[in-house]
Amino acid sequence: MQPSLFASVQWTVSSLTKHIRDLLESDAELQDVWVEGEISNLSRPASGHIYFTLKDVGASLKCVMWKMTAARLTLRLQDGMAVAVHGKIGVYEVSGQYQLYADQIRPVGEGALYQEFLRLKALLEAEGLFDAERKRPIPELPKRIGIVTSATGAAIRDMLSAIRRRLPIVEVILAPASVQGDDAPLKLIEAIASLNRLKPPPDVILLARGGGSIEDLWAFNDERVVRAVAASEAPIICGVGHETDFTLSDFAADLRAPTPTAAAELATPITVIELKENLSTLDSQLTTTLLDLLRQQNNSLSSLRDGLRFFSPARRIASNRQRLDDLARRADAGQAHRLALETSRLTGLDKRLEALSPLKVLGRGYAVVTRQKDGVLVHKVAQARDGIRVRVSDGEFDAEVVNRKS
Repeated sequence: MQPSLFASVQWTVSSLTKHIRDLLESDAELQDVWVEGEISNLSRPASGHIYFTLKDVGASLKCVMWKMTAARLTLRLQDGMAVAVHGKIGVYEVSGQYQLYADQIRPVGEGALYQEFLRLKALLEAEGLFDAERKRPIPELPKRIGIVTSATGAAIRDMLSAIRRRLPIVEVILAPASVQGDDAPLKLIEAIASLNRLKPPPDVILLARGGGSIEDLWAFNDERVVRAVAASEAPIICGVGHETDFTLSDFAADLRAPTPTAAAELATPITVIELKENLSTLDSQLTTTLLDLLRQQNNSLSSLRDGLRFFSPARRIASNRQRLDDLARRADAGQAHRLALETSRLTGLDKRLEALSPLKVLGRGYAVVTRQKDGVLVHKVAQARDGIRVRVSDGEFDAEVVNRKS
């Protein structure tokens, strides 16, 4: 095939995109337009700019309002709000997409989805499904956590990562369900019911999905899903969308989390690190308490031991033994003193007897004469008959009476 002598112009991506931008921006009608639609994917980053998508039944249009213009905006924008937006069409060359640069926004009536949201909210709120009194506390240390979300989305990965980091000892049970589309409400209801049928049921259930438009999150506004959340036996933490997203399931849940990751963190209020620190503190307190108790018991036992020692028979026996020894010493001393007194008295008597003794008299030359036959003392001459016995100072001898004189 012969190459064409008139080759077509070869574009680069940048040059083609710039050309399209020039074409759009050179069209006067596209530089002064009003566009009606329903707001979705509303975003207000820290820069102060406002980003959103304008939708209708058949198409969607990216929109941006710069910070200086947004600061003058008095209308409070919300997802689902039907608005008319004024601005000009341009191209964001980095992503190659055309968008509406808005300078004015005015309401044209609330969108159908948002109207339904408000209707259901009022209905369910009147029934008391959102009352604070029916909210149940989330357990501080769950053993089992149930999760209802898509098995393939980023939300489940983020939640598992947070749980694994904070409390890896907890058991996690996934009940996968569609989180978007016509069949999502029934799948969500069945997943919640299946977790509540477990014996025992989870200590807490996480109902979650990532962010999206009001249409993307609508399954969580379904009346049947909201009632299933309120009727759950296990408490439910709802973490649907981003921080600015609210669904009716958030109001019916026992606790609302701004994101799926935040839901996982709220379900594990105590981390494994805090558990270890608490155990260490409790161990120290237990040791201190036991030592104090042992000290008290030891003091009590010492007091009882002292009391037993005071009233013990052994103590009385020892005391009586000592008293007996004391009495024995006193008795010995008394006897010795008495003996000394008696000895002294007997010595005196002995001396007196000795002084009065007939032997003393005999020693001076006197003698005692008795009759031999009957030992009768001869103190008269008439008694001196036959044989007599004469006792002198150093003995005695017998004698015969040969002559009696009176």
